[in-house]
Amino acid sequence: MSNSPDYSRWSLEPYGIGTKLRALRTQKRLTLSRLSSETGLSTALLSKLETDRMVPTLPTLANICRVYGIGLSYFFSDASEHTISITRKAHLIGGGRNQESVKHTPLNASPNSQLVVEMIEFPPGGAASISEVGRRTTSVVYVLEGRLKLDAGGAQEELDAGDCIYLESQIAIAWSAVGKSTCRVLMVSPASPRDVSAG
Repeated sequence: MSNSPDYSRWSLEPYGIGTKLRALRTQKRLTLSRLSSETGLSTALLSKLETDRMVPTLPTLANICRVYGIGLSYFFSDASEHTISITRKAHLIGGGRNQESVKHTPLNASPNSQLVVEMIEFPPGGAASISEVGRRTTSVVYVLEGRLKLDAGGAQEELDAGDCIYLESQIAIAWSAVGKSTCRVLMVSPASPRDVSAG
C-alpha cells in the first residue's frame, strides 16, 4: 500500500476534513487570523487545510481540536457512511452468459447498500419474470435502449427508450424485449429478497 501524499489525500477525502474545519470556524464566528492566533498556526496553513489543498497532520488537528473544545473523533466519525461503487463501461460490455439469456449487471457492489441497482439486457425476444404472485415488488425501471413489454396480471404495456415506470405490486409481473433488437433497462429496487429469474 502506497504512503504517498496522493494516497493520503484520497483516503482522507471521505471524511471531509476541510469542510468540517471551515464549518467549525464559521459556527464559532472566528476569522482565520483569530484562529491563527489561538492555535499558533499560520493563516496560510489554515486556509490550505480548509480548502483541502493540504493534508493535516494529527498534531495539527489536535491543536485545532483544543481550541474548539472537541475530540479528534469529530473529524473521523462519518466515513462509515461513505460508499462509492463504480461499474466501468468495460464491465458492461460482453461477459454475459450467452446471447440467448437475459443478462443482469449489478451497478452497486456494496453488500450493505439499501438499494439494488442493475442494468438488465434482454436479447431480441428474451423474457424474464420480475416477481411472483404474493411477493411485493417495488421498483423503478427506466428503458435505456430498445422496447420493453411489461405484462402485469394480463395488462400489457410497451415502453420505448426514455420511458420510465414505477412498480409497486403483489401480482406476477413478466417482461420481455419487443422486436428484433436488444432491450436494455436500468432497474432500481429496495435491497430485499426478490426473485428475478430468467424465463
